[in-house]
Amino acid sequence: MCEAVEKDLYAVLGASPSDSVQQLRYRYQKLALECHPDRLGDVCDSEAESGRRKFLEIDAAWKILCEHKTRNQYDEQRRAQELQQAWPIDSIVSLEDMTWDNDECVYTYCCRCGGQFIFSEEELPWRQGNDDEKKRNEGQHMVVCCDTCSLSIYVKLSCVR
Repeated sequence: MCEAVEKDLYAVLGASPSDSVQQLRYRYQKLALECHPDRLGDVCDSEAESGRRKFLEIDAAWKILCEHKTRNQYDEQRRAQELQQAWPIDSIVSLEDMTWDNDECVYTYCCRCGGQFIFSEEELPWRQGNDDEKKRNEGQHMVVCCDTCSLSIYVKLSCVR
Protein backbone atom coordinates (compact mmCIF):
# COMPACT_ATOMS: atom_id res chain seq x y z
CA MET A 1 0.00 0.00 0.00
CA CYS A 2 3.03 2.32 0.06
CA GLU A 3 2.59 3.31 -3.56
CA ALA A 4 -1.02 4.19 -2.88
CA VAL A 5 0.00 7.13 -0.74
CA GLU A 6 1.80 8.67 -3.71
CA LYS A 7 -1.45 8.66 -5.70
CA ASP A 8 -4.57 10.08 -4.06
CA LEU A 9 -7.05 7.21 -4.21
CA TYR A 10 -9.95 9.52 -3.41
CA ALA A 11 -9.06 11.65 -6.44
CA VAL A 12 -8.91 8.51 -8.60
CA LEU A 13 -12.56 7.91 -7.72
CA GLY A 14 -13.46 11.60 -7.91
CA ALA A 15 -14.35 11.49 -4.22
CA SER A 16 -13.27 13.04 -0.94
CA PRO A 17 -12.11 11.47 2.33
CA SER A 18 -15.39 12.47 3.98
CA ASP A 19 -17.49 10.41 1.53
CA SER A 20 -19.29 7.37 2.89
CA VAL A 21 -18.66 3.87 1.57
CA GLN A 22 -21.97 4.10 -0.30
CA GLN A 23 -20.85 7.31 -2.02
CA LEU A 24 -17.50 5.74 -2.89
CA ARG A 25 -19.29 2.66 -4.26
CA TYR A 26 -21.50 4.85 -6.45
CA ARG A 27 -18.49 6.72 -7.85
CA TYR A 28 -16.57 3.46 -8.38
CA GLN A 29 -19.47 1.81 -10.21
CA LYS A 30 -20.00 4.84 -12.43
CA LEU A 31 -16.32 5.06 -13.38
CA ALA A 32 -15.99 1.29 -13.77
CA LEU A 33 -18.87 1.29 -16.25
CA GLU A 34 -17.30 4.14 -18.22
CA CYS A 35 -13.80 2.65 -18.31
CA HIS A 36 -14.41 -1.10 -18.34
CA PRO A 37 -12.37 -2.70 -21.17
CA ASP A 38 -15.44 -4.60 -22.43
CA ARG A 39 -17.27 -1.31 -23.02
CA LEU A 40 -14.53 0.37 -25.03
CA GLY A 41 -15.62 -1.26 -28.29
CA ASP A 42 -13.57 -0.64 -31.41
CA VAL A 43 -10.73 1.62 -30.35
CA CYS A 44 -7.07 1.59 -31.25
CA ASP A 45 -4.61 -0.42 -29.17
CA SER A 46 -3.19 2.60 -27.36
CA GLU A 47 -6.67 3.81 -26.32
CA ALA A 48 -7.61 0.31 -25.21
CA GLU A 49 -4.43 0.03 -23.13
CA SER A 50 -5.01 3.47 -21.62
CA GLY A 51 -8.60 2.52 -20.76
CA ARG A 52 -7.47 -0.77 -19.26
CA ARG A 53 -4.89 1.00 -17.07
CA LYS A 54 -7.48 3.55 -15.91
CA PHE A 55 -9.92 0.76 -15.06
CA LEU A 56 -7.25 -1.11 -13.07
CA GLU A 57 -6.36 2.10 -11.23
CA ILE A 58 -10.02 2.71 -10.34
CA ASP A 59 -10.45 -0.91 -9.25
CA ALA A 60 -7.31 -0.80 -7.07
CA ALA A 61 -8.48 2.42 -5.40
CA TRP A 62 -11.88 0.89 -4.68
CA LYS A 63 -10.37 -2.30 -3.23
CA ILE A 64 -8.47 -0.24 -0.66
CA LEU A 65 -11.21 2.29 0.14
CA CYS A 66 -14.16 -0.12 0.31
CA GLU A 67 -12.97 -1.97 3.40
CA HIS A 68 -12.91 -0.24 6.77
CA LYS A 69 -9.52 -1.61 7.84
CA THR A 70 -7.60 -0.86 4.63
CA ARG A 71 -9.27 2.56 4.28
CA ASN A 72 -8.21 3.49 7.82
CA GLN A 73 -4.65 2.38 7.10
CA TYR A 74 -4.60 4.42 3.90
CA ASP A 75 -6.05 7.48 5.68
CA GLU A 76 -3.42 7.19 8.42
CA GLN A 77 -0.64 7.05 5.82
CA ARG A 78 -2.10 10.09 4.05
CA ARG A 79 -2.25 12.05 7.31
CA ALA A 80 1.32 11.08 8.21
CA GLN A 81 2.52 12.19 4.78
CA GLU A 82 0.64 15.50 5.06
CA LEU A 83 2.19 16.15 8.48
CA GLN A 84 5.69 15.53 7.12
CA GLN A 85 5.08 17.77 4.14
CA ALA A 86 5.29 21.32 5.45
CA TRP A 87 6.74 22.74 2.21
CA PRO A 88 5.90 22.51 -1.51
CA ILE A 89 7.13 19.30 -3.12
CA ASP A 90 8.21 19.87 -6.71
CA SER A 91 8.71 16.25 -7.75
CA ILE A 92 9.70 12.74 -6.79
CA VAL A 93 13.24 11.83 -7.84
CA SER A 94 15.03 8.52 -7.63
CA LEU A 95 18.46 8.57 -6.01
CA GLU A 96 19.82 7.00 -9.21
CA ASP A 97 18.66 10.10 -11.15
CA MET A 98 20.73 12.42 -9.01
CA THR A 99 24.32 13.34 -9.82
CA TRP A 100 27.12 12.20 -7.52
CA ASP A 101 29.84 14.83 -7.14
CA ASN A 102 33.11 13.04 -6.24
CA ASP A 103 34.91 16.29 -5.38
CA GLU A 104 32.30 17.54 -2.92
CA CYS A 105 31.01 14.05 -1.92
CA VAL A 106 27.38 15.12 -2.34
CA TYR A 107 24.36 14.19 -4.41
CA THR A 108 22.91 17.04 -6.49
CA TYR A 109 19.81 17.62 -8.58
CA CYS A 110 18.94 20.82 -10.46
CA CYS A 111 15.87 22.79 -9.39
CA ARG A 112 13.69 24.56 -11.92
CA CYS A 113 14.66 27.90 -10.30
CA GLY A 114 18.31 27.31 -11.19
CA GLY A 115 19.30 26.28 -7.68
CA GLN A 116 20.17 22.78 -6.52
CA PHE A 117 18.93 20.08 -4.21
CA ILE A 118 22.03 18.91 -2.35
CA PHE A 119 22.73 16.34 0.36
CA SER A 120 25.77 14.37 1.46
CA GLU A 121 26.17 10.63 1.68
CA GLU A 122 26.29 10.93 5.49
CA GLU A 123 22.66 12.08 5.44
CA LEU A 124 21.49 8.78 3.96
CA PRO A 125 19.73 6.60 6.56
CA TRP A 126 21.79 3.49 5.82
CA ARG A 127 25.19 5.23 6.01
CA GLN A 128 26.22 3.38 9.17
CA GLY A 129 23.99 0.31 8.72
CA ASN A 130 24.76 -3.24 7.72
CA ASP A 131 23.39 -4.84 4.52
CA ASP A 132 20.10 -5.91 6.19
CA GLU A 133 19.47 -2.35 7.39
CA LYS A 134 20.29 -1.02 3.93
CA LYS A 135 17.71 -3.33 2.35
CA ARG A 136 15.07 -2.25 4.90
CA ASN A 137 15.69 1.41 4.06
CA GLU A 138 15.48 0.80 0.33
CA GLY A 139 12.22 2.16 -1.04
CA GLN A 140 11.98 4.86 1.62
CA HIS A 141 12.35 8.50 0.81
CA MET A 142 13.80 11.67 2.21
CA VAL A 143 12.84 15.28 1.60
CA VAL A 144 15.53 17.62 0.27
CA CYS A 145 15.08 21.39 0.03
CA CYS A 146 16.41 23.59 -2.76
CA ASP A 147 19.37 25.77 -1.79
CA THR A 148 17.78 28.79 -3.52
CA CYS A 149 13.98 28.67 -3.46
CA SER A 150 11.27 27.17 -1.24
CA LEU A 151 10.72 24.02 -3.32
CA SER A 152 11.72 20.56 -2.20
CA ILE A 153 11.78 17.07 -3.67
CA TYR A 154 11.14 13.57 -2.41
CA VAL A 155 14.19 11.44 -3.09
CA LYS A 156 13.35 7.74 -3.37
CA LEU A 157 16.20 5.91 -1.74
CA SER A 158 18.00 2.80 -2.87
CA CYS A 159 21.45 1.39 -2.20
CA VAL A 160 23.41 2.56 -5.24
CA ARG A 161 26.86 3.21 -3.80
